[in-house]
Amino acid sequence: MDTATGADAATDAAATSTAPPAAVPSPASAPASVAVAAEPSGDDLAALKVVPARHYWRWAAGAAALVVVAQFGHGLLTNPGWDWDTFFLYLTADTVLKAVWVTLQLTFYGTAIGFALGIVLAFMRLSRSVILQTVAWTYIWAFRSIPLIVQLLFWFNLAYLYQELGFGIPFGPVLWSFDTMNLVGALSAAVIGLALHQAAYAAEIVRGGIISVDSGQLEAAAALGIPRLRQLRRILLPQAMRGILPNAANEVISLFKGTSIVSVMAIGELFYQVQVVYGRNGRVVPLLMVATAWYILLTTLLSLAQYYVERHFARGAERTPPPTPLQRARAFTIRMRAAAATGGIQK
Repeated sequence: MDTATGADAATDAAATSTAPPAAVPSPASAPASVAVAAEPSGDDLAALKVVPARHYWRWAAGAAALVVVAQFGHGLLTNPGWDWDTFFLYLTADTVLKAVWVTLQLTFYGTAIGFALGIVLAFMRLSRSVILQTVAWTYIWAFRSIPLIVQLLFWFNLAYLYQELGFGIPFGPVLWSFDTMNLVGALSAAVIGLALHQAAYAAEIVRGGIISVDSGQLEAAAALGIPRLRQLRRILLPQAMRGILPNAANEVISLFKGTSIVSVMAIGELFYQVQVVYGRNGRVVPLLMVATAWYILLTTLLSLAQYYVERHFARGAERTPPPTPLQRARAFTIRMRAAAATGGIQK
């Protein structure tokens, strides 16, 4: 082991500290390869050629998608299997229009009764009563667990279990009764089944919208002495509706299309009536297209209604809501007219 290593290192350090500093090379004498690049001036940046980014794979994917869409459209126009003559013959036929009306009735009654009952169930679940919470939870659990078609068939066969229903003293005499055989027909059973099934989902949608509102706002309103009903109407409901409406609209649209399931009860709604017609003439595809066209048309109208209702309740959060498609089209038309008058496009 070399024991003089520490002394030698100290001697070298002292020599280094006393030595004169090395000469710093001037920029002129520095080699060009190691010189620091100067900041480009504004004129240099302006002289650079700007090349936009080219997304070749994105363009290729878009072109492939357009080719597929064009092929599908070409098939719709040229394939004789679609049988567009039969489609237009039955699109506005009386039997089809009556079936559309029955479908709308089922949707309206199922939505109105279902959401009315759902609101009651939602407040029962939010109440401080353990009994009400348990009853509401059990209802929601049961009706969400049982398939809709099973519920419909159960209500359709209600007269098999109970020939009569009545009102009176529990476990005592019946004061007034009625026959279920003549009361609950196919259409009534369908409305009851759809409404009760819808109520279970509506209850959770409403409850989700209510609990999304900060409870501190209601506490502050109570501290200010605002009545509870006004708290619900002025504070809770406008904010909760923003969370309720999108999901509620989805449920209404799902219910509208789900009315086709009542065809198992031989109710003359749209899908059942289409089945009857193509069972007679064998034109399956064009009749199915008739039902598809009506479902798409009515679903589009429901979506438009949802857009404007959501826009109405969004006023509390957005002072200046974005323009509607109709307003944008109107503004675009005004700009085009102004451009045609002045000879240039105004922004």
